[in-house]
Amino acid sequence: MDELAEKEERVKLLLEEKGLDALLLSRISNFAWYTGGKSNYVNVAAEFGAASLLITAKGKYLITNNIEAPRLEREEELREQGYQFVVTPWHETQQAVTQLTTGLKLGADGPYPGALDLTSEVARLRHRLIPAEIERFRRLGQWSGEAIQVAARRIRPGFSEHQIAALLAQEVISRGVLPIVNLVATDQRIFDFRHPLPTNKKLERYAMLVLCGRKWGLVASVTRLVHFGPLPDEVRRKQEAVAQVDATFIAASRPGARISDIFKKAVETYRQVGYPDEWKLHHQGGLAGYEPREYIATPTSRQVVRPRQAFAWNPSITGTKSEDTIIVNEKGYEIITAVEGWPQIPVQVEGQLIERPAILEVS
Repeated sequence: MDELAEKEERVKLLLEEKGLDALLLSRISNFAWYTGGKSNYVNVAAEFGAASLLITAKGKYLITNNIEAPRLEREEELREQGYQFVVTPWHETQQAVTQLTTGLKLGADGPYPGALDLTSEVARLRHRLIPAEIERFRRLGQWSGEAIQVAARRIRPGFSEHQIAALLAQEVISRGVLPIVNLVATDQRIFDFRHPLPTNKKLERYAMLVLCGRKWGLVASVTRLVHFGPLPDEVRRKQEAVAQVDATFIAASRPGARISDIFKKAVETYRQVGYPDEWKLHHQGGLAGYEPREYIATPTSRQVVRPRQAFAWNPSITGTKSEDTIIVNEKGYEIITAVEGWPQIPVQVEGQLIERPAILEVS
């Protein structure tokens, strides 16, 4: 079964389970998932796109306005996927869904009049990747890893955080990837804030770059740190400690493992490396895919790791952080955002060697 056919089967089974006749997909993440990586957005910060998919027993419909239709047809090639285009002038009220679903029991991936909200149920359909998605994810991970490492090596003391963010965006966008999260902190701000929006503060010695890059709807997450001059012993010790925690997360991410058990192992590692309460200061990451995090892991998470799932763990110890995106398979894991040429910290966990990113030291 090819990618689109498998997704159609997943939706069909969901509709049967819920006793519904039709499904409306409008979220950017779900549109990309169901169409094999196509884009329905204009505003990259929006949650819902400028076009919707309606799946019924009679056919598949793409509902949009006359502004978006030409691109969706010629560049996204959605008519070739079998969609019937239903196009409304941009200045008129959209009535197509109501007309096409008269007498039908409708589900939707968000609040919609007269529809059953299946936001969570549709999201779960995305969680296990299809081989074609894994191939796209690998390319996205490679480009995201390259972009952040090139940008990190280009920065110099005196650059403002806004300039650093612009460098990162340039490297990311030039590779065809959208930086939907582009965080930068320098010096003391790395210690003060876990989610540092860039400011005009100028880099003196220490910089952190954080990226969530999106392409084909998929999102890869990665963090890198750079220090100019001798690295303080305390910061080095923290980065080595957080690398140990990150390696624990990765090693434990095996098919069949409970997320709560993985989390508990990482919390224990925080304790062993001397920072028992740091995990409480920021979330530790979780399942990745068509959102930066499809869900965030907690000590009570009930989910179980499955083969062909992606995870982005991001443990942090005040002033340091470790983050890459991995794909779990039957034999172990694959770090898709790791790129050669960056200094690594070798960590031994459960009999295996796992390398995590060190802080790049520039003399």
